[in-house]
Amino acid sequence: MAELTGVVNSIIFRNAENGWTVLELALDDGDRLTVVGALPLANVGERIELEGEHASHPKYGSQFKAVSYHTVAPATLSAIETYLGSGLIKGVGAATARAIVEKFGMDTLSVLDEDPLRLSEIPGIGAKRRDMILASYTENRMMRDILLALEPYGITVNQAYKLYKIYGELCLARIEEDPYQIIRDVEGIGFVTADKIAQNVSGYSFESESRLRAGLLYALSMAANEYGHTYLPKTSLLNYAGKLLGAPEERLIDTLDTLVARGEAVQQFVGDTEALFLPYFDRMETNIAEKLLRLSQKPVENPFFDFAAVQSAQKLELSAQQRATVLTALSEGALVITGGPGTGKTTIIRFITAIVEEIGLEVALTAPTGRAAKRMSDATGHDAKTIHRLLEYVPGEGFLRNADDPLYVDMVIVDEMSMVDAALMNALLKAITVGTRLILVGDSDQLPSVGAGDVLRDIISSETIRVVRLDEIFRQAQSSMIVTNAHRINMGFAPLLDVPESDFLFEDVASQDRILDRILHICTHPGEVLATNEPLLDVQILAPMKKGVLGVYNINAKLQAALNPPAPGKHEHISGDSVFREGDRIMQMKNNYKIEWKKRLPNGGSEDGAGAFNGDLGTIFQIHEMDRSLSVIFDDDRLAVFDYTHIDELELAYCISIHKSQGSEFPIVILPMFGAASPMMTRNLLYTAVTRAKKQVICIGRRDAMMSMINNNRTDRRYTALCNRLSELKSLGGV
Repeated sequence: MAELTGVVNSIIFRNAENGWTVLELALDDGDRLTVVGALPLANVGERIELEGEHASHPKYGSQFKAVSYHTVAPATLSAIETYLGSGLIKGVGAATARAIVEKFGMDTLSVLDEDPLRLSEIPGIGAKRRDMILASYTENRMMRDILLALEPYGITVNQAYKLYKIYGELCLARIEEDPYQIIRDVEGIGFVTADKIAQNVSGYSFESESRLRAGLLYALSMAANEYGHTYLPKTSLLNYAGKLLGAPEERLIDTLDTLVARGEAVQQFVGDTEALFLPYFDRMETNIAEKLLRLSQKPVENPFFDFAAVQSAQKLELSAQQRATVLTALSEGALVITGGPGTGKTTIIRFITAIVEEIGLEVALTAPTGRAAKRMSDATGHDAKTIHRLLEYVPGEGFLRNADDPLYVDMVIVDEMSMVDAALMNALLKAITVGTRLILVGDSDQLPSVGAGDVLRDIISSETIRVVRLDEIFRQAQSSMIVTNAHRINMGFAPLLDVPESDFLFEDVASQDRILDRILHICTHPGEVLATNEPLLDVQILAPMKKGVLGVYNINAKLQAALNPPAPGKHEHISGDSVFREGDRIMQMKNNYKIEWKKRLPNGGSEDGAGAFNGDLGTIFQIHEMDRSLSVIFDDDRLAVFDYTHIDELELAYCISIHKSQGSEFPIVILPMFGAASPMMTRNLLYTAVTRAKKQVICIGRRDAMMSMINNNRTDRRYTALCNRLSELKSLGGV
């Protein structure tokens, strides 16, 4: 068996199905030689070592038929360090990876392969840790060449790991065959990354159909993921895609027609607007409209019960408006109850629940987040579940409760409906049978859901489902300046800021730096202003923006240093620009349906489940550097373990954006008030922030910034079709 070493000069041919490759190898003596064989990972610019036989092809001349090969060394030290410190190798964090590469340089991988005992030369690596590193390195060796080869493309280690899990050893071949396929196949890799890869792959035209197709679909996905749209007007889509792709409009129109013909996009009118949908959003909004109308049109009997007896048992007396709302809820197939803070929404839920149980019917209480479900449980004394838990979500299988196995209950009450997006509403309605009463409760003046859709507002605007608007503020709530000022802000009036012993405080501070200093001082000296001595547990900073002095990222870094500084025995992990430390407040930034969790129950038992969802808040309990993982206790007491390949789903959460605070409630909220000129600083943004607080609101900044927000009643329109579809179906006589 002959051996050959050289640098891959070019890939002449590669079969993505089996990895069969024809490449040109530049030998050390300057000659060029054609190599053929199963070489799925060999990449241009790599130095490789091959075993095989020299041969002569009657048509193509001298060749080398490779039987096996391996990469001699990657191109850069940074690639080696990134790979070793990525979290894939047990016992190696960023600092250890740096120390290993500094010690051995370009010989690092050779040392690991051929003389691994030398790892003990690195301070802090004893025999036990060395053996752990080597075992993990050997286990991951098959992935190594792929991860290192993908590094020049700008793909992160976590992304490369996901690619490897899907494509295996044919990873590079698949990518080179069609870089845009990875957008559809790999979560977390979008058009920008795929387009960057395509630029490094020979043979891809700037106006290739695969590129234009991917760009148009990316534009529709971005519209949903970033802006909450379920469709885009055709003119808007072409305009955005034209800027993204730099392609002429006629080519984009042709490609769009092809997408529609293939069923990869749906084109139809929403009112007078020619609209383009991703197919699943088209189906979702159609299904929601049809099911809601079916539920609302089903006549239900108003059950007999003793109103006075239930009031006595609940030790509360309803107002005339609340009483009428309860009776409506018991007689309608579907009902929306909307109102601001202090208008009695929770009391009504509690009373309806008590009545339904009194007459022997079964009710399911649910909310989109764990925190909201917990508040619902506390207020009613009845078990409330997240929508995912109610529908029995299982990773890899989806919602077990659906049209084939629905919820067998007499009534479903959903709280915090403003947070429910189109996808979640569609899943819920699939599991509800006609004849089950559906009560949707929420504040329609809150910001819309993080996910695509504007479900609550669309339902209300359609005027097809019965809606009760609560406008009476009750005596207990009237004593709270948080409630009073929230309603004043919502109506466009200035809040009352000089009320003695108020739970709504305003401090006039002129500059951004001084505002930040004041926030830090208040949080580190809780006895002076805060209505708590536990700022880590009870205080949430809410910022309108993510960047800048008063942005989420900067405030988080400053608060982490002030409230949870490094300490002996306190473990931490560096991930990109972030430092995660035991005791840190964190937020889950995207839905991950596979993260497993365990929850200890009050009765001493435990519950197992899966799923961490966008907006979930928690605290880092432990960091396990050797196991490449960290454990998080979420605020609803779920304990989940994240391995480092999923750590990019977490962010520090001492400060979070107002948008991310939806559906949550905090004892104390601190709001920096600055940036009066920004069009994003709107009235409903401020209203949402203020209504997140239960005990105290502290605004720090400039009065003109606050008034600018109140006077800016601009709301970003979401392109959604649910309102239109409800109205059209109703006009046609229902479904």
